[in-house]
Amino acid sequence: MADRRRRKSLSIFRPTLTGLTPIHDSQNSPDSAPATLLKKRRTETATTPDPPSPSPSASSTTKLERTSSRTSLLGKSRPRSLQKSRPSSIFGSFRSLHSLQSEDENNATNIPSTPTSLHSDGIAEYDITESSVIHHGDVQMAGGMFRKKSQYLVLTGQHLVRFKSRTRASEVFPSIPSSLSRKDAMRHSRMSSSGSLHELHPTSSAESFHSLPLNHIVAVYKLDDGRPYFSIEVAFLEDDHPAAMTLQIADPQESELWLSCLRSATEKVRVSDPLPFSPKLIEYTARALEQERDYDPQHFHMFRVVQRGSKSGSRSSSDDLAKLTTNICVLAVGMYKVHLIPYPKSTRTASNASLIDMLGCSFGVVTLTSLSIQTFDDTIQLHFRMPLRQQTSLFLASSAATEVAIWIRNTADYLRPEWLEQSFTWDVPPTVDDEMFPVSSENEDHRCFDRTLTAYCAAYGLDTSNIRYTVNYQCEDAPGFELLPAADPKSVKYNVLELLAVIRSLRYNESFHSVSFRNISLDAMHGLSDFFGADHVVWTSKSGEPLKMPHPKDSWLLVQEIQMLALKSKKLRRMDFTNCVTRKPVDGDDVRDVGCGICEALFPLCARQLTNVDWITLNGITLADADIDYLYAAAIDKLCHFRALELGNCGLGDRSLQTSLHAMSHQDSTMESIDLSNNPARLDPEFLQSQLSAFDFIRKLNLSNVNRKSGTEPLLTGNVLLAWKLEELRLDNIALNEADLKVLSAYLKSSQSETLRLLGLNQCNLTGGGVADLLHSMYRGVANVRPIHLHITKNKLEESHDRFVAAVSRSVTPCGITMQMLEYKREQNFQNFIIALTNNTSLRYLDISKASLPYDADEDSCAALQAMFAQNRTLEELDISGEQAHLEVASLGIGLNRALLGLKQNESLRVLRIENQGLGLQGANTLASVLEENRGLQEVHCDNNDISLQAFTVLVRSLEQNFTLLYLPEMVDDRSKSLYKVIREVDSAREANSIMNLAIPGKATVKRTMGAVMTSQRSSNRTIARPRVAPMPSLATKDAQAAVSMLEANWDREVSRLQDYLLRNYDIAHDLPPEGTKTSPKDCDDEDVDRPTTADTSITAVPTTSMQATPTCEADLRLGESMTAPDAEAQEGPSFASEPEDESSSDIADDADDVEGALMMGEKLHI
Repeated sequence: MADRRRRKSLSIFRPTLTGLTPIHDSQNSPDSAPATLLKKRRTETATTPDPPSPSPSASSTTKLERTSSRTSLLGKSRPRSLQKSRPSSIFGSFRSLHSLQSEDENNATNIPSTPTSLHSDGIAEYDITESSVIHHGDVQMAGGMFRKKSQYLVLTGQHLVRFKSRTRASEVFPSIPSSLSRKDAMRHSRMSSSGSLHELHPTSSAESFHSLPLNHIVAVYKLDDGRPYFSIEVAFLEDDHPAAMTLQIADPQESELWLSCLRSATEKVRVSDPLPFSPKLIEYTARALEQERDYDPQHFHMFRVVQRGSKSGSRSSSDDLAKLTTNICVLAVGMYKVHLIPYPKSTRTASNASLIDMLGCSFGVVTLTSLSIQTFDDTIQLHFRMPLRQQTSLFLASSAATEVAIWIRNTADYLRPEWLEQSFTWDVPPTVDDEMFPVSSENEDHRCFDRTLTAYCAAYGLDTSNIRYTVNYQCEDAPGFELLPAADPKSVKYNVLELLAVIRSLRYNESFHSVSFRNISLDAMHGLSDFFGADHVVWTSKSGEPLKMPHPKDSWLLVQEIQMLALKSKKLRRMDFTNCVTRKPVDGDDVRDVGCGICEALFPLCARQLTNVDWITLNGITLADADIDYLYAAAIDKLCHFRALELGNCGLGDRSLQTSLHAMSHQDSTMESIDLSNNPARLDPEFLQSQLSAFDFIRKLNLSNVNRKSGTEPLLTGNVLLAWKLEELRLDNIALNEADLKVLSAYLKSSQSETLRLLGLNQCNLTGGGVADLLHSMYRGVANVRPIHLHITKNKLEESHDRFVAAVSRSVTPCGITMQMLEYKREQNFQNFIIALTNNTSLRYLDISKASLPYDADEDSCAALQAMFAQNRTLEELDISGEQAHLEVASLGIGLNRALLGLKQNESLRVLRIENQGLGLQGANTLASVLEENRGLQEVHCDNNDISLQAFTVLVRSLEQNFTLLYLPEMVDDRSKSLYKVIREVDSAREANSIMNLAIPGKATVKRTMGAVMTSQRSSNRTIARPRVAPMPSLATKDAQAAVSMLEANWDREVSRLQDYLLRNYDIAHDLPPEGTKTSPKDCDDEDVDRPTTADTSITAVPTTSMQATPTCEADLRLGESMTAPDAEAQEGPSFASEPEDESSSDIADDADDVEGALMMGEKLHI
């Protein structure tokens, strides 16, 4: 909790749907659903449709009262670092909804419906004659390949009415003039729908007309079926069954007039009198979205659409007709996806189902590449494309096409609120743009980065819990986004889709000023091209202007994505690619390597001032000649204004390094940081000084581990150093000579070094006397301690050690020193150094980890260490960790346990690191006693100290009285080692017992097995009356697993208690109200009954599990073989009956003692 950075790890798991809450209120009509209406401002005319609205009838925007999938998708289970990982993804492929038929058969067969056809007996009910006639005329009704019927259609404001003749139509509607010249032979008794999908209600000879309510029409659109007619298809619902009819008109103008009038009248009725979705269909759709983990009541909209068939440019055959047959589906727009869901099978006719076995499908909204709607009919086209895959197209039609487009666009804007330019083609009439409404802005961190990342993971089928990142608020150019290794323990590398999801989520995001992919492998994107499309490349500037650069449509994904990230973020200043590309370039006389791709992506943008990124870190990436060319071409232009080019460990040779330094010298007025460390080139001090002297504002310089030419001259002259106000100077792994030390001493004495904060001199062949000279050079007095962190690891400090100890004792040190891996040959020198620390009043931070002595620290050294703990009043952070390597062990020994008692009187120390010191149970007891009294410590890092469950329990219980500690590790590694020892010993006991199984009657539980290891003589002395049955090894294994599970449960309980205590202390430290945790010692003491004691935890776990709750005993109970011990022995034979009756009970007691002895011998199970 003391970490200032917040870590996030996405987690979107949610349980499988087990029940659904009621969708509608009992007071509402079962055929109605809540709706949100969009009102359009158009002039109402007979041929112009009213503005569409997302009503329940045509575009139901029903919001169900269910458990939201979004709650699990955006769960706050991770600490804030994206909160901010995920087994395989929960966003699987869309399962066929046909499988729901068995569970929803009643739902699908008993859907309430409204009559859709009307004959003369129903005139009073609908009052058709009172409706004004909009249009009428003769049409050809096509039912099949060779079936044509002439009908007379009348379009009113509420219905589409079919008559047998114009004469009958004029009788019902007097406004229609009659014409007796038409032949009655063209009259037919009924009107067929296309492809026999479903016919309108048949009428007898007495019935004169049929009517279709306009609010039952789903879509009206042109049909290109290859016939020599101008065809219009009308898709509608009849008794809630999908149906369709085709109107064939020879006159193109008449066809256009019918199409316009039908759409206008349908739209007006749809807005004023929408047809609601049935509750069961809403339930069915919601279940489909829940299977995709995409259901959210606040982001759930339903529309009736027609899935159109493929187009054909020639005349259709009877086989092609099936391909052209339309299917009415439900288009649902969820939280992250667009779902095309077929009507339940039971609601479709048999003929329709036989033509096309329609399956549901889902597409991520962020994968949308094109959306277009037509102005002349109700068609809408959607195109989706996953990365590295071909495009998928949906040809749909709906009278609510405008609402469909608006809601999809609104969802896309909601999921990517920072995107000024969406990555899909938006081909809609201008009136649709006028009806767009602003996306609701929510108070989310980092400009909804989590929301966008979750949307990409849902669309790509990724496990979001696998993606981990942190946001650093303390770095330069803060806040900084830092991608962490993947959460999957099997592979810390991200795959291509995961990397694309992260990088595309960062695009356009202006909340991060720096982005770091440090130690994250981008090799999966190197050399990989997406040949199926370039929709993800928006080749415009941030302001939307076209770029005057070659389009990178043929470039690698790595180049394209980094370019888009740098191009679309104005506030992005720094990018870190340390160790991101591990490939090694191959440059030769005949072969020229293409490079790492990062230089190709960034430096051309920098050269044209198209990005604000001016701090580029390429450490650890081996650069090819092509990369150096890109760097040189950009750096020689002063308009680039580079602040830093970090090229550490980039494999630069003499020529490459000289070329890079020459190019960077052109950035003399802006360059702040140079990193040339760990390159194989040999540096000439004279050349280096001539190049570095050109820079005026260098703040950070890293020349660690560079090869210098031999000589007595210094690597850096005083004139060069005194010209800068450095903040960091790293000269690690360079053998400094006397001239170098004189230059450094002179620089540290000067006022130019007042800004210095870090001086790295690790492994520089320094002696204790040389370090003492540097300490005296930076000394400014007791009251003015220099805020410098000095690194002097792996130096020869034991030479002239007295001078170094004297400097420490007189407090001429800076505020921080790191001096790891001290190898003292004389323990007296270590004692003198510890005594000097006792008197020191300037050090705030000290790291003496991995220090080694000839033997374990003696009593004098431990006493000196205890006195230092008790008397030092300035140290705030101390690291005395050891080292546990395969070939080397460095620790202070068991005497450290007593030295820790000095911390009871310490009030200044805030952070203690004491890892790998082998504390064990005794050290844990000592540390627990310190925590009970110390009120200054806030963090204790004590991992890898052979902490058993007993020791961990002692440490956790010490926090009952401690209200200041904010961090104590959960001992993950120690827990694994402890459980591994238990499993290994149980296996050893089972193997030893298997040799004696022939002498053990009946089945043996883990308890008897482990007892037999210790007291096998009792089993071998018994007389066997019949052949013995070998024990069941599978059940014994289950017994062991059950015992280990109980031990793990005890660990989990203590970890939970630890988290409660730390949360309580965190609330107290930040003056926050308690969240149901213990806030007083009295509250803690009340739970002593539930707390496991350190004595019986390891003794009772396995015996109880073995004899009472093991799978062996449960299997016996299921088989009816469970019996008491005397009963079992009575059935073994005469030899057992002759034994004393109480021997079985004494054996059980002895076995319990034996188990206890075995546990105590074998690591005591540490519980």
